[in-house]
Amino acid sequence: MSEPMQVVGLMSGTSVDGIDAVLAEIREEAGRVRLVQRAFCTLAWPEEVREQIFRLFTQPVTAAELCRANFRLGDVFAQAALTVMAQAGLEPEEVQLIGSHGQTIWHDVDDSGRVTSTLQLGEAAVIAEETGVTTVADFRVADVAAGGQGAPLVAIFDWLILRPPPGLNGVAGGWRAVQNIGGMGNVTFLPPEDLAAEPLAFDTGPGNVLLDWAVAQATEGRERFDRDGALARQGRVHPELLARWLSHPYFQLPPPKTTGRELFGPALGRAWLAEAQAAGLSIADFVATLTELTAASIAQAYARFAPGPVAQVVVAGGGGHNPVLLERLAAWLERELKRPVPVIRHRDLGIDDDAKEALAFALLAYLAWQGRPGNLPSCTGARGPRILGKIVRARPGEGKPSGP
Repeated sequence: MSEPMQVVGLMSGTSVDGIDAVLAEIREEAGRVRLVQRAFCTLAWPEEVREQIFRLFTQPVTAAELCRANFRLGDVFAQAALTVMAQAGLEPEEVQLIGSHGQTIWHDVDDSGRVTSTLQLGEAAVIAEETGVTTVADFRVADVAAGGQGAPLVAIFDWLILRPPPGLNGVAGGWRAVQNIGGMGNVTFLPPEDLAAEPLAFDTGPGNVLLDWAVAQATEGRERFDRDGALARQGRVHPELLARWLSHPYFQLPPPKTTGRELFGPALGRAWLAEAQAAGLSIADFVATLTELTAASIAQAYARFAPGPVAQVVVAGGGGHNPVLLERLAAWLERELKRPVPVIRHRDLGIDDDAKEALAFALLAYLAWQGRPGNLPSCTGARGPRILGKIVRARPGEGKPSGP
């Protein structure tokens, strides 16, 4: 059994609804990685910083503004790390590592689906300086440099922690689908432990990003998401628009593939809203149809690309709090896969639903420090395994990372 490491994981996603911060104890036991969550919190972005992030998404900005934002975001990530350390009752000197995803500003995908570059802000040197803890960040770029999509990186967590037992739910050769529904949706298909097969992961398409945008438009910014699916439940799905939107080329593109706000963002939202208004839809109808789109696109992705029979779907991310979305997902899975498929939450497997992605970046930091790969080439499309993340050591004389 290895000595445990105390590692902070930091995550801010496409929705920019806050920084998830987790403190995990990570050790290896009997050849397996074990994580124990010690504390978790979500810190809202300061409103002026959130507005700045959205300007970076959508407007031409100067190099000076981009540079300043990188340091400002690093400062906010550092405060999130210190907050979760305090919540766990630990001093910074008792914590060995911080793993920070940063805030994705741009993920550049060409017309063929190849990722050409990616940019996450939140300077790791600022985090290390302000916390006094060695920080690992900028995880995606090594995979992209190796010809990969730079995503989904959470697949390594799924592979090491969530691989299913044989005969899951009585399905021979049954695979587990681990579905995140954040701003974007991504899935990891995990083979049973007795099957010599590689996992497959990719972005299924929009998760909550268009829904959140539509709700913000409808409420003039008073609401940022469809709380409990209330607005969708009031509306009616428009079948013709749904079918048209599901014909978007991204959904047919084979994996490995990834997407983001650059494709499924406000520009597309405005175009689809105009179509909805022309068809006479209310805003509740529009939100209901977008909710149906998310559920349908996930289920259709499984029908097209799942490597084996799906025995169970495990949902994480903000979409897991939307009961209408989960109901529609279950219905679409039965329709597309021709049989009922249980849909559960991570908490049913003993994992905090809200902390899952932050836990994954704590794990990625741990792997980088050990000199071990953090990507799965079968999931990202990279030319091979790569050590992910850039390490900023906070303490003079600190030892070098050790290989496996």
